[in-house]
Formats: sequence, structure tokens, C-alpha cells
Amino acid sequence: MDATTTLAAPAALPKPTTRQTVTAALASLFGWGLDLFDLFILLYVAPVVGALFFPADKPMLSLAGAYASFAVTLLIRPLGSALFGTYADRFGRRRALMVAVIGVGLSTGAFGLLPTVGQIGWAATAIFLAFRLIQGIFVGGVVAASHTIGTESVPERWRGLMSGSVGGGGAAIGGLLASLVFSLVSLLAPGEAFAAWGWRVMFFSGLLTSVVGLILFRNLEESPIFRQLQAAKAARRADTTVVVSPVRALFSAEHARSFVLAVLLSFGGGAAYYLTSGYLPTVLKLVNGLPNATASLMLIGASLAAAVGACGLGELSQHIGRKRSFLLMGAVRLVAFPLLFLALGRTTDPIHIAIYAMLLAFVANGSYGPLLIFLNETFPTALRATGTGLSWNIGFALGGMLPTLVSLTADGPGQITLVLAIFSTLVTVVYLIGAVLMPETRGNLDRG
Repeated sequence: MDATTTLAAPAALPKPTTRQTVTAALASLFGWGLDLFDLFILLYVAPVVGALFFPADKPMLSLAGAYASFAVTLLIRPLGSALFGTYADRFGRRRALMVAVIGVGLSTGAFGLLPTVGQIGWAATAIFLAFRLIQGIFVGGVVAASHTIGTESVPERWRGLMSGSVGGGGAAIGGLLASLVFSLVSLLAPGEAFAAWGWRVMFFSGLLTSVVGLILFRNLEESPIFRQLQAAKAARRADTTVVVSPVRALFSAEHARSFVLAVLLSFGGGAAYYLTSGYLPTVLKLVNGLPNATASLMLIGASLAAAVGACGLGELSQHIGRKRSFLLMGAVRLVAFPLLFLALGRTTDPIHIAIYAMLLAFVANGSYGPLLIFLNETFPTALRATGTGLSWNIGFALGGMLPTLVSLTADGPGQITLVLAIFSTLVTVVYLIGAVLMPETRGNLDRG
């Protein structure tokens, strides 16, 4: 008997109560949203942080340095998923989620206290990157827990919508909160004041996520699917079969192909997200030349469009299947991304800029709306937090490096949208390859 068979959950699952379903759904949604809020803060202050912690002769090199520090967080996230995912698969999603969310909030707030290169030299850059590593480990832990407890707690009928709500809706909540804070801080610290101390306030706002997390998760219960797994394990205490760790089982021959496909689709979805929603703050500032206050309003609109796209496609996958949803959005992306990016770079009309930004966010977030439930359905319960967390974070880590490559490839702001059009088309091809090769997984969660 192998490790997966030993830990397999029985077919009959207890029906979750309405209170448990709502609490778990909100915790999953806001847990991911709050952590993305902490990550988005860097995107909104990237030009300032680039100049303060990564000074260079060319502004684009400083900007690339800021985005590289964002990529550092993404690259360490798989380690966080391995650590917290193993804990969540063995001891529960709830405790893993609480510790990870609080850790992200505290590590984000600490950035507001850091000295700059102008104060202590290049040691400031090293300290900044070290804190990004710490933050990334906690964020990887949030993915492992928040991306499983919600879908495991809601009825089958609503799992597609839950997937879009957490994966894309949570991202939209994080982006919306960051946009609101950015708008408020820009009003309180206009112009040079933002570069002097406003960016510190942006990071300090991350402390709110720890407080909100404690309040949200106070009444959170463990998912019924995981509780049944634990009950089954308790009933087999006399079984002397050696149980392999979730990480080791994930890389076994039984699950290796599923894991590779999961990473492929996660990369295709994550890359689209970072090239659109993630890079929009920079595009609006450097390409379109919009003031912070105007850009923040457009980013709020883009965040709302992202939520609609993710939730809509997540729900659609519940009706037409996960595979068909990925194939549909891949075809849309091949046409929409290059056209929208090139149009965004040519227009100076604020209304047109806002429309293009919202459409980009809608398509990008819609394309990975079903991703979360697909990952959950790909891996069995005993490996679900680890498998989902690692594949999501590896894929998004690879995708998150692309904004840095865009900044290095573009020879000045005038070329940014052209480079984005090219990169987004290439990653869509990868996304479509994964969609063609993947099996249909709808309904697998209870059988996992």
C-alpha cells in the first residue's frame, strides 16, 4: 500500500454547515486578498523603491531592480508552500492559514522602517531583499492553506465560483485595497512627499492585514474533507504502513505528470496576471503619463473588472468543464492581449486608457479563474495543500519574473507596451499547450 492509498479519504463526505461554509469561503477569499494587498504595495511604489534601494544611471534599470525584488519574493514562495503545505496536509489548513497571514502582515510593515541606500549604502539593498525572502515564505504558506480550505468547504455546485472568487477575486480585493490606500496616501503625501515618506506609510498599512486576519479567522473551522481524512487516519492507527511526506509523494511517478501540467497552467495564468494587472501601475505612470490620483482610480476599475472576469470564468467552468474554459480563454488571449497592449500604448484619451486597462484585467484574471479548483481536483486530499501550493507558486514565480524581463528588454518607456504584447502572446501559447494536454477534472474533489 503506497502513501497516497494509505491517506485516501473515504467517499462519503459530511455535509458542511452553512456557517462553516460561509466562514471558510470568506477566510479563503480574504486571506488571499489580504496577502496580495501586501505584495501589491511594492508594485504601486516600484518607481520610488527602485530609486531608493536600486539606484542606477538609467531609470529603467532602477525599475527593473524593484521588479527583481518582487521576483525574489515569488521565487521563495515554493519553499513556503512546501513548509506550510506539509503542515496543512498533516495538521490542518486553519492553523497554517492563521500563522501565514499574520507573518505576511508583520513582514510587510517592517519594510516601512528600512533605511535607504542614501542613508547606509548598498547594505540597504541587501536588507531589503532579505525581508522580501521572509515575506515570500509566508505568502507561499497562505497559498497552501487559503487555496484549499475554501473549495473543500463549499458544496460541489459552487466550487467553480469559489475558485474564481479566491484566485481572481482575492487578487482583485488585494488590488482594490492597495489602490485605495495608494489613492489616500497620494492625497496625503503628494509629489515629492510621497518619495520622502509616503512610500513608508504604504508599507505600514500592511500591518492591518495581521489585525484583520486575526478577526476573520477567529471562528474558522477546519474543512469537512480534511476532518474526515483525519478521522480515517485515526481509525487506522494500528496500521504500520510507512507514510511518505506530502512533498515526496508529490514528486513520485504517480503524481509527477499531473504536477508538471499544473505548473504549466499556473505559469500561463500567473504570467498573464503579472504582465497585465501587475504591470499596469507602471504602464499608466511611465507610458501614459498619468498622475497618481488618476492612475489609482483606473486601477480600482481594473481590479473590479478582474474580479468579474475571474468569478465569471470560474462559474462557467462549473457548467462547461475546466478544460473547455481554459481552451476558450486561451483563444481569447491570443487576440485580445496584443491588440489591447498596442492600443494602450498609442492612446492619450483617459477614457480609452481606462477601458483598455479594464479589458486587460478582465481577460487575464478570467483566464485563471478556474485554475484553483483545477489544482485542487488534480491532487488527492492528503497532498492537496502541498500540491496546490507548490504548483501555483512555482508557476506564478516563473510568471512573476517576466515584468523584470520586460523592463530590461524595453529600451525606454515608449517600447513597454510593444514588449508586453510580445511576451503576453508567447505565454498564452504555453497556456494553451497546458490546456490541450490537461484532463478534465470537474467533480474530482470528493473522489480525491
